[in-house]
Amino acid sequence: MTQEFDPSEEGVRVNDKRRIDPDTFEVRQPSESWADDSSPQGDQGDAEAAVAEADLIEGEVGDIESKVAELTSDLQRVHAEYANYRKRIERDREINRQVAMGSVFVELLPILDDIDRAREHNELAGTFKTVGDSLDAVLTKLGLERFGSANEPFDPNLHEALASVEAEGVTDPTVVAVFQPGYRQGERILRPARVSVAGT
Repeated sequence: MTQEFDPSEEGVRVNDKRRIDPDTFEVRQPSESWADDSSPQGDQGDAEAAVAEADLIEGEVGDIESKVAELTSDLQRVHAEYANYRKRIERDREINRQVAMGSVFVELLPILDDIDRAREHNELAGTFKTVGDSLDAVLTKLGLERFGSANEPFDPNLHEALASVEAEGVTDPTVVAVFQPGYRQGERILRPARVSVAGT
């Protein structure tokens, strides 16, 4: 047996809170009964919920900011490591290039000596003179430097003394003759100048 619902029974109250009237499809105005449903306790509960939600959001924002700071620090560290790696690679590449060029220069030194001897005996003329001068110019441009001349102070770091001679008025070790010029590439000595020294 079903019990029929009687809206007039005390203790039962039904509020239709639809904003649009289903029969006329017009917008309803809020009634006093709706306003009765809102109580200070409900507002207080909503405020507490809003504060709790704000605290939660603030905590999440703090976590996100700390994570962003950590990731930014990691990114800066990786960027610095990569920049150092690139500098090291470039430096190593330049060193390897200089070493390779130095090896080529050392192999060419006997040829340069032959050209110098031919030049001293006036046997370097015509096309051969042009080739010799061009070779000297190219090697100088690539960084090969010739050194060693008479009357300069003797430096054991730059000169190899093959002979010692007596010379009047010379008190300090001085180069008096150059048998073979020296060659260097930057600060690296490829071959010391082979010389005769006076004043030792």
